[in-house]
Amino acid sequence: MAAPHISQQDYIDNFNARDYLQTSYTPGKGILFGEWIEFATRNLHETFTTGGVRGDTLLDFGTGPTIYQLLSACEVFDKIIVSDLLEQNRAEFQKWLNKDPDAFDWTHIIKGVCELEGNRENPEKKAEKLRSKVKQVLKCDALKINPYDPVIVPPADCLLVCLCLEIPCKDMKSYCNVLKNFKDLLKPEGHILIFSTLNATYYHAGKKRFSLLSSKKEELEMAFKEAGYIIKKAVYTPRADKSKIDVADYEGHYFIHAHKPK
Repeated sequence: MAAPHISQQDYIDNFNARDYLQTSYTPGKGILFGEWIEFATRNLHETFTTGGVRGDTLLDFGTGPTIYQLLSACEVFDKIIVSDLLEQNRAEFQKWLNKDPDAFDWTHIIKGVCELEGNRENPEKKAEKLRSKVKQVLKCDALKINPYDPVIVPPADCLLVCLCLEIPCKDMKSYCNVLKNFKDLLKPEGHILIFSTLNATYYHAGKKRFSLLSSKKEELEMAFKEAGYIIKKAVYTPRADKSKIDVADYEGHYFIHAHKPK
């Protein structure tokens, strides 16, 4: 039986960004380090190269304390705006941006993306390129009509959302409403890229357990269509390594690339 939906305040009060990074992305041990990182970085690399998605501005919504989702984007966008509801996540991201000695070490994942891109540059240069492209770190709230309220963010070429909407959305109706509101953040024909996990009900950050909206392929595609997007590509892969099912119970990964009509 699924756990009750977590309140936004509980999430704000109890989520520890560093615990999440250690649980999820520690090389060789983190639950998201292997399959998830490979799935996300490969599909992002393809989207920003052969997929032809590029432009002036990319909005990363629900950035969390992570950078991996932006490593290929920084090659094809001039300006990246990152955002998260939680102050602790924004602070952790800022640590990396400012080269704080206490920042999480992303070197292993940066190297992997450089290899995907054909060793275009060394990891240090890649990190510096990303830092140079990040222009703002904003607070956001997926459940608001203007998620950046009171800031007005000019419409962007691309909106990227990784491992985010299953947290604030209590059901698929709420998920669809968020997608509808996101259309105001995009230029006509702007791209929306959403990556997340399938059929999940919980995950851990350290010892703290958080509930998730369980999303399924058919429901996801229906939500995009009801919200008025045109789906260009949808990728679903099953989870192969279930050794850490007690840490997070997702059954697979998904990536949906859609665009706003003219």
